[in-house]
Amino acid sequence: MSLDAQLWSFLIAITLLSVTPGVDTLLVIRNTARGGVGDGMMTSFGICLGLFVHATISALGISWILLQSAWAFSALKLAGAGYLVWLGLASLKAAHAGHQLPVAAVAGGGVPGLFGATAWRALREGLLCNVLNPKTIIFYMAFLPQFIAPGDAALSKSLWLAGIHFVIANIWQIGVAVMVGSAGGWLGSRSAARWLNGLTGGVLVMLGLKLALTRQPV
Repeated sequence: MSLDAQLWSFLIAITLLSVTPGVDTLLVIRNTARGGVGDGMMTSFGICLGLFVHATISALGISWILLQSAWAFSALKLAGAGYLVWLGLASLKAAHAGHQLPVAAVAGGGVPGLFGATAWRALREGLLCNVLNPKTIIFYMAFLPQFIAPGDAALSKSLWLAGIHFVIANIWQIGVAVMVGSAGGWLGSRSAARWLNGLTGGVLVMLGLKLALTRQPV
């Protein structure tokens, strides 16, 4: 396969992966509704920074070690599952308390407080959610080597491919954050806040439990 064909194949595959709804998209929606488009953007940035971590460990072979060690993989899986459940319970708690979403923060799609305390919290949540996701490790371990030739420097090529993924995923996820931000008036109502917190919280808890109970990596 030529370089151009390889690149186009990678771009198509990684774009489809990025726009497929999953935990990352759900977390961006949750954090945007919680703290505004700035939080959503920082969540996306944190998620996508995690891609470089996965690219590095894949290139260095740590992913292979994790996949070969049942104990190491199980520990990682449980850590990721526990983190998803914790995020979900936090949303369910907010839904039960009837917390109103910050209308000023989400209305109009602005980026208030981009480097404020909640934004850095969103960055941390996005990074941890991605890094602790064993499915991403498996994907990078199985997918990236297909685009690395025997003569390539594995680490630099992996990081370059992760950089492409970083750009595409950020474009999609920031777009999602802006769309959620444009619904600020509706999201600012107490009933909508409870509904959104309850929905995202319930889904995150279910995803975490499903991950914890899955015996084989998928």
